[in-house]
Amino acid sequence: MQKKKLPVVYKPIGFLLGWTSGTLAGMAFQKTWKVIRHEDDAPDALDKDRSWGEVLLAAAVQGAIFAVVRSAVDRTGAAAIERSTGVWPGDDKGGRD
Repeated sequence: MQKKKLPVVYKPIGFLLGWTSGTLAGMAFQKTWKVIRHEDDAPDALDKDRSWGEVLLAAAVQGAIFAVVRSAVDRTGAAAIERSTGVWPGDDKGGRD
């Protein structure tokens, strides 16, 4: 049996999903940081007035949120593509990119 190929249309959809997940994750991180530290702005790595602990905490929280949101958006998009085309938008070995 020959494997079905995913339509070329998935590339722009995948790009849009990536952009959307980045936007959603940024908004979620801002709200989360405000709850954690009661500050509007998270520390930047080059912010001299912030401690290592603050900078690394912000980076860890941001990274976790981005990974979870991206995975949720990617998985939702892949399921929608499979429902509409009958083809899962990934290769057999899995993985991203």
